[in-house]
Amino acid sequence: MNVQIMFKPSGRRVQVGQGTSLLQAARKAGVYIPTRCDGKAACLMCKVQISPEWAEFAGQPSDAEQRKLGPLLDEGIRLSCQARVQGDMQVTVPEDRLKAAIRRQLERQAMDDELW
Repeated sequence: MNVQIMFKPSGRRVQVGQGTSLLQAARKAGVYIPTRCDGKAACLMCKVQISPEWAEFAGQPSDAEQRKLGPLLDEGIRLSCQARVQGDMQVTVPEDRLKAAIRRQLERQAMDDELW
């Protein structure tokens, strides 16, 4: 059975088979999620956020994911390499730290330019 996933903030959507990892689904949708361990729950780089109304559709966290994330699971943070889609859902991919820093710098610069 196929399910549809929408990745925020890009708005990209993809249909994948039930049980597919969110990381695999993101790659299929052309959504970049960083990873170094190739989906083995070792690097913790592939974190995504799932709001409570969609959490049940990401499957139960694996033992490895529970050990790695601990209390972050209560905040809706999941490892995209471990979360397996069970139904249609939305997932928020956090902004890359470097891109976020550049965006903030550009915003500050634009505000400074407005003052002059």
